[in-house]
Parts: sequence; structure tokens; C-alpha cells
Amino acid sequence: MKLTTVVLASMLSVGTLFAGTYNVDIDHSNVAFKVRHMMISNVTGQFDKFSGTYDYDEKTKTLKSLDGEVDVTSINTDNVKRDNHLKSADFFDVTKYPTMHLTLEKVDGDTATMKLTMHGVTKEVKMELETSGVVIKDPWGNSRTGLSLSGKINRKDFGLTWNEFLEAGGVSVGETIKINLELEGILAKQ
Repeated sequence: MKLTTVVLASMLSVGTLFAGTYNVDIDHSNVAFKVRHMMISNVTGQFDKFSGTYDYDEKTKTLKSLDGEVDVTSINTDNVKRDNHLKSADFFDVTKYPTMHLTLEKVDGDTATMKLTMHGVTKEVKMELETSGVVIKDPWGNSRTGLSLSGKINRKDFGLTWNEFLEAGGVSVGETIKINLELEGILAKQ
């Protein structure tokens, strides 16, 4: 009986050495986007407030789960007038939809199938996944790892349809939004 208990305890402790839940470190992470402006250049922006957790298995180098929330009111394109317009009912309508939510559905190689809820609409989104492949100890004794997710969505699929037609042809704001998430996580205390 004691031998069984020791073996079982050893197996469980080895499992926890390799897999764990990581809290996103917002000071070393970024939730960014890029969109075409007037069909000639890109405008970039980010969300300054977000939170999330993810489960990463160091042994198999596999992302097992991810759950994140973004405070849409924290949108930042380095232009207050544009940020206020993006927060208005023309775009995000932050009074009604103050948050976005992202969860992992499955991973297939370097492709992550995510479920994105934005502006009251939930859609499946495919994103390219890259993990750091390592877990390190930081100077304060925390275990850390990182991952990147990138993909694109059509904003109209989420009800963000506002636009202006340009006199020379084309539109003011592109439909395709490129998303880039750079996430660094700290292993949650067990």
C-alpha cells in the first residue's frame, strides 16, 4: 500500500513539473492589431488592459487551454480622437460591449482554433501559434514561458461595419484586422 502511494505521488509530481497554468503577465505581454487606413497605410493599436490564463505542457510543448479577456475601453492607437471614435457606437460600442473574450478550442500543429467574442458576436478564428518551447526561472523564482498568436478577422463578421467612402474611390477603414498577441505567463502557485 505504501509503495503504491509513493509511486502515485511521484507520478503526480512529475506531471506537475511539465504542465501548469500560467497567468498572463500584462507588463510583458501585448494585445495588438493592425488595419488598413484609406487603402494606403496601416494604423496599429493595442489594448492596454487585459487578463488571461493558459495551460502549457512543457514536456510536449503543447498549449492545452487559453482563456483571455480584453478591456475594450483601453484601446490605444496613440490618437485620442481616433480612440474615442473606436469606442463609440460606430465601432466597438464600449457602453454595451466593454470586453472581448478569447478561448482556445483546439491546437493542430502550429494552428490554434480560437473562439472570439467581440461586439456581442462569437466566431471561430484560426490563428498561427508559436510557443517559446521553454520554461525558465526568473530572478524572483517564478517559472515563465511565452507564446505568440497571430491571425486576421473580418471586422464586419463581428458587426463592426462603419466606414466612409473616399472621393477617389475605396474606403476609409479596411475590413481585415490583423491580430497579434504576445503573451508571457507566470506559473500559478500550486
